[in-house]
Amino acid sequence: MPINPPINRTFCVAPMMDWTDRHCRYFHRLISQHALLYTEMVTTGALIHGDRHRFLQFNHEENPLALQLGGSNPQDLAICAKMAEDYGYDEVNLNVGCPSERVQNGRFGACLMAEPDLVAECVAAMKHEVTIPITVKSRIGVDDKDSYQELVSFVAKIAQAGCETFIVHARKAWLSGLSPKQNREVPPLRYDLVYQLKTDFPHLEIILNGGITTLEQADEVLQHVDGVMVGREAYHNPYLLADVDRRFYGVQREPLTREAILELLMAYIQQQLKTEVRLNSVTRHTLGLFHDMPGGRLWRRHISENVGKPGADETVLYKPLSVSVEEITDSG
Repeated sequence: MPINPPINRTFCVAPMMDWTDRHCRYFHRLISQHALLYTEMVTTGALIHGDRHRFLQFNHEENPLALQLGGSNPQDLAICAKMAEDYGYDEVNLNVGCPSERVQNGRFGACLMAEPDLVAECVAAMKHEVTIPITVKSRIGVDDKDSYQELVSFVAKIAQAGCETFIVHARKAWLSGLSPKQNREVPPLRYDLVYQLKTDFPHLEIILNGGITTLEQADEVLQHVDGVMVGREAYHNPYLLADVDRRFYGVQREPLTREAILELLMAYIQQQLKTEVRLNSVTRHTLGLFHDMPGGRLWRRHISENVGKPGADETVLYKPLSVSVEEITDSG
């Protein structure tokens, strides 16, 4: 089996349920050629007992690409990791950070931080089956297990099982009393703990997630850790990715304009419509492209009002480009 080239995780786009599907990732890849993209979390049960192709298919233009798995059965995770490798994914990431009640009921996500031995067993089982990297995405703690020493013990145990890359959301998770949304906002960010983790484990790759909204902020974080992961800001303001390749990967060319990105996306939409993909399945991910620009609301309104009309196709994106570019750029 060929050896996969090393993955550059300097800048990653976070896995986000209902958002980072294959259409979203294709769109993001048009904006940045080098950022590491992640799938939505997929459970082992969905892959083993469901339509695995529906969950695993992707356009190879999306690479480098990581599959995030949710599960806690080592054998099942090993089976799914092998599926991911066979499909061409560059990495498998184990979700040990999601705090939702549904995920807890399935005994995976953040509740697994209280079971480091089991997480280590899961990592070891996957490592035994595949040659692609197995990584772990966690919080800095969970409920009352939130001391730095407990985080160190967790990382040390998982690293011993063969995990070399840890993506750490710099907030703890409360598994009761806070909603998933509150868990992204209420527990305070503790970048200092993630920075200390890198100091104490210099041989491990530490990626920081949580609260990063600008590339300038990412630059600052990268003075202390190996990579950053950006979530909602990258989705709501996707043109943030436009300068990632130049800034973090040494690419010299100028980033594409927003209009050029949409022109490229239209060919993809045309192709997808032939396979009976709904137009909105793709266009919904573009709504933030003119984020915080004059006329941005006009752009979103045009797409939203026209995407569901009979006969609507990829030209729903073309019309505002050809007819009302001045409106988009000049109106308030």
